[in-house]
Amino acid sequence: MDAEEALDIENMRQSGGSLDNPKSSLPLTPGILFQVFWVALRLGLTSFGGPIAHIGYFRQEYVAKRGWLDEQSFADVLALSQSLPGPASSKVGIIIGAIRAGLPGGVLAWLGFTIPSATALIAFGYGLQEFTVSNSGWLHGLKIAAVAVVAQAVWGMSRNLAPDRERASIAVIASIVSLTWATSFTAIIIIVVSGIIGWRFLEASNLESSRVTISDRIKPWVGILTLVIFFSLLIGLPILRQLFGTNQTLLVIDSFYRSGSLVFGGGHVVLPLLQAEVVDTGWIAKETFLAGYGATQAVPGPLFTFGAFLGTVMTSPPNGLVGAVISLSAIFLPAFFLAIGPLPFWDVLRQRPDLQSALKGVNAAVVGLLLAALYDPIWTNTIQDPLDFALASIALAMLMLWRLPPWAVVILSSLAGMAFSSF
Repeated sequence: MDAEEALDIENMRQSGGSLDNPKSSLPLTPGILFQVFWVALRLGLTSFGGPIAHIGYFRQEYVAKRGWLDEQSFADVLALSQSLPGPASSKVGIIIGAIRAGLPGGVLAWLGFTIPSATALIAFGYGLQEFTVSNSGWLHGLKIAAVAVVAQAVWGMSRNLAPDRERASIAVIASIVSLTWATSFTAIIIIVVSGIIGWRFLEASNLESSRVTISDRIKPWVGILTLVIFFSLLIGLPILRQLFGTNQTLLVIDSFYRSGSLVFGGGHVVLPLLQAEVVDTGWIAKETFLAGYGATQAVPGPLFTFGAFLGTVMTSPPNGLVGAVISLSAIFLPAFFLAIGPLPFWDVLRQRPDLQSALKGVNAAVVGLLLAALYDPIWTNTIQDPLDFALASIALAMLMLWRLPPWAVVILSSLAGMAFSSF
């Protein structure tokens, strides 16, 4: 048992909980805050593979290893995150940090998960434009690790959230629809329809006694205030842009805040919006934009940290480190508001029997969406030959049979990809 696991168990003991029945209402101490940051930082250093893979890493770390959330609460958080615009995996991390340690925990969880990739992309923006990663063997090994991590997450979540015929059917149908009808709003429509099906046809179950309390740390007025600020900025920044159009800093904040507010479907979907904001306006050359996006695929953590690179390389101030901080903050700020805003009301809502039935359908659909994502884009873009399949199978065995931590599997898969790249 390492020091962090011992701290987890001691916190559970002092708060009257256990790893099987976790509590979120722990005393808010510097140790808890540091732990939230440190765990998120480790995830930020090792979570390769894009937003869907991040969900697998989060589940392994926060649910399976530490017991900070139970499986149903994790699925609730995931469904809530996917139903709102912005980077889904970052919203999940912010919410878990807030559940654990309130607003400071949400901020620290975001910082820990974001700092590694943002730092790497700022460095790239300062002079590593010639660095080519698209065909690197080690990068392919990282993608193979992502296949194993997501496969483990699908298996584990399906056993808890789609254990019977009805919910398994919802998961399978959700997966098929997601693969055959790919739009930016497909996931939201699937979640809504699955919730309606669950509400009408699935029986409610009394799960609240074993679920983590989500709203302990965030007061209702804080949730309302964050939502008011979100909409005020979304409406007000374009107005200010029209009034003070010569202020370049204001233009940058508006462009990146709007891009982060209006995107459903994850980091890849934000590309067209960002290209229109920074390339079509002449702030960044198209070649530089594409080079930065290529580098973003090679670093762990959220894809939205691409904003840090763009802020660094803009042709006029704010640029450099200041531009990176402004752009990164502006593109992630909507995600923070939308993650925190609904939390104070979520526990009350999910105690209703009709909503519990709906959530059973939604959670089953989440399993199906993750299954679809395992196939496309993760499997289709990674498993290209029998050797790739063999390496992915070994990585999955290391996770599920040998119980190796995900970061170790990431490193070993990267080394294997490098070693076999010449074959």
